[in-house]
Amino acid sequence: MTSNKFKLLLAKKVLEPIGIEVENKVIDCPEIQSDSIEEVAKFSSKYASKELQCDTLKNDSGLVIPALKGFPSAYSKYVEETITEDGILRLMEGVKDRSAYFLEVLAYTEFNKEPIVFVSKTVGSISYEKSGENGWGFDKIFIPDGEDRTLACFSDDQRWKFWDDSGYKEFAAYLKEKK
Repeated sequence: MTSNKFKLLLAKKVLEPIGIEVENKVIDCPEIQSDSIEEVAKFSSKYASKELQCDTLKNDSGLVIPALKGFPSAYSKYVEETITEDGILRLMEGVKDRSAYFLEVLAYTEFNKEPIVFVSKTVGSISYEKSGENGWGFDKIFIPDGEDRTLACFSDDQRWKFWDDSGYKEFAAYLKEKK
């Protein structure tokens, strides 16, 4: 369940080649207030599974900046909509440790069971200024490890290669094992 077309594309890219059909459902789901991306994903997946009476997968993600005590983390979407990348850059003024990562949590709930999680972590750093014209969210200020440009400097087709998809691969292996 997602309204994010890129999350849906990634799920299809990893799961459909191994014979797992991906069907997207967008439902009105309350979002709990939690500092934990994992707790938010688990709650949403379990809620949707109960509402839809089927197995569900919820992908929740967030930018984590250790120098800002993990902020924005589970509040990433709200931060994107309010203080934006410019606010993050202001918060980072004078900060030497610019390490950051995107944490992507897949919460899978089999109907009437507790959710289980699979995690991907895309490591990088926060730039000193916005650059690039592509992407969304924090792509204009996030530099993936091994690169000297932000994600927004790369096309949609190129950006895929920077994202850690290990959580999806672990999830796919889990589903294959169950067959």
